[in-house]
Amino acid sequence: MRWLVLGGSGFVGSAVLHALHAAGIDAHALPAPRLATAADTPAALLAAAAATDTTGLETAMAGCDVVVNAAGLATPSATGGADLLGANALLPAVAARAASAAGVRRLVHLSSAAVQGRTPVLDETGTVRPFSAYSRSKALGEQALELAAAREDSLAVVTVRATSVQGGGRPTTAALARLARSPLASVASPGTAPSPITSVGSLAELVLALGRHRGALPPRVLQPWEGLTVRTVLEAAGGRPRVLPAPLCRAVVRAGYLVSSLVRGRLDGHVRRVELMWFGQDQVPGWAADQGLVPAPRVREVLAGAATPGAGGR
Repeated sequence: MRWLVLGGSGFVGSAVLHALHAAGIDAHALPAPRLATAADTPAALLAAAAATDTTGLETAMAGCDVVVNAAGLATPSATGGADLLGANALLPAVAARAASAAGVRRLVHLSSAAVQGRTPVLDETGTVRPFSAYSRSKALGEQALELAAAREDSLAVVTVRATSVQGGGRPTTAALARLARSPLASVASPGTAPSPITSVGSLAELVLALGRHRGALPPRVLQPWEGLTVRTVLEAAGGRPRVLPAPLCRAVVRAGYLVSSLVRGRLDGHVRRVELMWFGQDQVPGWAADQGLVPAPRVREVLAGAATPGAGGR
């Protein structure tokens, strides 16, 4: 098999490329085209994709069996704009169009569980509840890709909803380790809620399994839970979190979203991070568990490495 990783030099893309090479797969990276658009509906994005020149992508994808779209702007605090929509909402449909024209067999698109926002239990349905410009752009990307896939009979498309992915050298992982060791580290009582914190190594292993899978794939696959709770996440990162009364935490979160609404939601991403630290988020076992394809958990060692002085987050 021959694979192409779109955005293969990025945080997730490079981890996927490493996993493919380690498995002996002929895989190559390709920088994603810079796209910008004002389209903000799935139908408008599909029309924009049809008007986009994909000649270069088709040439690069020729002869590939599997294409992984690991490109995009991972900026949860972004306030929107044409670049965000181009990278996260338009590119998936453009990649599908190019892959189909090039004769690619399977497209694995990396999305985010953020598309389901504050839903109590993450799942693999098409239901989305975006709460920020970033999560809306990723949700639009999923929806536009679904429309594009319906037009491409020869191309199998699967969307992977990654959860809160951590890895060595990632600034968000280093920031999590600093938070865990600070006086702000805390959880809502009793501290046993599941946390969606996961590892980039396990995500790369899941992508590999999806690309190799011989049977049909579902439209969406949720990255499996790696077994940590809100408390054990902070402990693994070197912290000793305080346990706060849950009613107090809920009141603070409600107040935070209220203040954010007064500034047009610009604080939603920050409030959401605090909410996740306190309450976590549950998720269904999902398709990967049903198929016996749950990757080995690695996030505990990732967080321990980030907590080690002088480790550089590795």
